Amino acid sequence: MGTRTLRRIGAGAAIVVGALLMWLSPETPAGAIVMAAGIAIELVGIALEKR
Repeated sequence: MGTRTLRRIGAGAAIVVGALLMWLSPETPAGAIVMAAGIAIELVGIALEKR
């Protein structure tokens, strides 16, 4: 496996984890923090995918 393949797998995993965090976040103040973390992870996955 090359570096590019590992980066794409990591990016895909980050996108899935970010989406799950956003989907599962409760509607409480703590849920807003979980939602923000999901968005941040999703953005990192998208940035890795674009490279």
